[in-house]
Amino acid sequence: MIHKFDVVIIGAGGAGLRAAVEIPKEFSCAVISKVFPPRSHTGTAQGGVCAALSNMEDDTWENHAFDTVKGSDYLGDQDCIEVMCKDAIRAIIELEHMGMPFSRNAEGKIAQRNFGGHTKPADMSDPYGKRIPVKRSCYSADRTGHVMLQTLYENSIKNQVNFFSEFFVTDLIIDDGVSKGVVAIDIRTSEIHIFHAKAVMFATGGNGRVFRITSNAHVGTGDGFALVYKSGLPLEDMEFYQFHPTGLWKLGILVSEAARGEGGILLNKDKERFMVRYAPTVMDLAPRDMVSRAIISEIRAGKGIRGSDGTDYVYLDVSHLGKKVIDEKLPEITGFARTYLGVEPTKEPIPIQPTAHYAMGGIPTNVNCEVLKNETGEIVAGLYAAGECACVSVHGANRLGTNSLLDLVVFGRRGGKRIGEFLKTASFTELPKNADEKTKELISKLLNSTGKETVVGIRTELQQTMMDDCGVFRTEELLGKMVSKISELKERYKDVHIQDKGYVFNTDLIEAIELDNLLDTAEAMVHSAYERKESRGAHTREDFPNRDDANFMKHTFAFKNETGKPNLKYKPVTVTRYKPMERKY
Repeated sequence: MIHKFDVVIIGAGGAGLRAAVEIPKEFSCAVISKVFPPRSHTGTAQGGVCAALSNMEDDTWENHAFDTVKGSDYLGDQDCIEVMCKDAIRAIIELEHMGMPFSRNAEGKIAQRNFGGHTKPADMSDPYGKRIPVKRSCYSADRTGHVMLQTLYENSIKNQVNFFSEFFVTDLIIDDGVSKGVVAIDIRTSEIHIFHAKAVMFATGGNGRVFRITSNAHVGTGDGFALVYKSGLPLEDMEFYQFHPTGLWKLGILVSEAARGEGGILLNKDKERFMVRYAPTVMDLAPRDMVSRAIISEIRAGKGIRGSDGTDYVYLDVSHLGKKVIDEKLPEITGFARTYLGVEPTKEPIPIQPTAHYAMGGIPTNVNCEVLKNETGEIVAGLYAAGECACVSVHGANRLGTNSLLDLVVFGRRGGKRIGEFLKTASFTELPKNADEKTKELISKLLNSTGKETVVGIRTELQQTMMDDCGVFRTEELLGKMVSKISELKERYKDVHIQDKGYVFNTDLIEAIELDNLLDTAEAMVHSAYERKESRGAHTREDFPNRDDANFMKHTFAFKNETGKPNLKYKPVTVTRYKPMERKY
């Protein structure tokens, strides 16, 4: 079946829906999602979305930009960061006007709270001197992503956007360097659909399911990354993957930074507030990469608590905040602790450990969400990306909390506007013959395979080894082992089989394709990490403990190579007003 739309957006999370809302009404727009849109992963975001509104105290977008550059360990492109931080204020007000129900302060304005890495100068005459935490995060209790997603979905319905829910995209149609559409499977029937479009946007989220302990939903399998990578286009900075410091022990379910923003503290087994030793000025509100390393360091020093599953954790204590604050501002995350761990947060600390959370890297784009075909900045006509699957790069080597939801709405909006401009002069170009042939072969191969390998077996091994060898701390030896393991698992995948041979809601088939996507994204991550011989942000090499600006002040571009390891190329980081300096808090 062939569908024809002016623009097709893959992914119904915050970035995809914000772009859809922005598409001019004279153009037809379709959103394809492998889940029902309000189930997209944006709905799990808890703590807030940041902007220098100055509703609680004086703040400026320049403060926000400096914090984002510093938080990125100076790998973020500063021209793009400035665009995002300037746009942030308007982006929040637009959401408010769309009907997003923000929490309010005593004056009735949008309430704001502290979040890790967000600061302002203690002395305004010395912007690069001592800095103190600032209330910059706008929030809706601890369900910010949920209400944002619902608001954008309602506005998309109002704008008569066409939704194709429970469709799984399997191929990107690029012909003569021009994007012409995508191929997708209707999960309900396994029927193949071709979506012919003048413009295509990827807003498919991250790939956290490449790790065993993750805050990502089961849909986070890097599908957008993999489709672009398989098409011969690069992935940027895939070695930078953020581990959120506070995931529920064993499960990885996120305990939002909002808990620490409201005054929660981290404790080791001796009930010592250990962050005072790692970030004495901001302590528990240090950036996520620093807090994750601190937690692992405490555990390595024997100051963690051994759990029943043999893994170690530390405590997050919010009990001193009082029941009223907990119930009003942290109802969801404390509910998770009660439900999944049997812990009562008003009386006892919550067991937490770092959890794989967010991909700083992804599909390279410019500031208008146009996908780059190489490290020189050439674009692919008609192809766009936004949200976690894209790399602008505004997060660099480490993303600050609440900059993710901001990224979604700022660049979703910019991408939608640029697509609208593109569509004014664009026309449909002829589809290549047999555009769905690759997907037909893929389905046939998996349904008819009699191999000995199982999807769950390979996936479990991938997730555990990535956790062990490409996690918070890395070395050449561990990454070398992971390079060999990825090669082995990709070879074993050729012999994979699935039990379900039917066509109706064949989740075995979908999971088998997702596993191939995970293996491809893991390949780009591991090889990029192996070659970056320095420590920067979330990429911590114990054999190269220092940041190396002389050799690695550059972005990694990984190109798929069917006959061996990816081809890696590099692009300089854009520096405007903030010169790299030592990153300490």
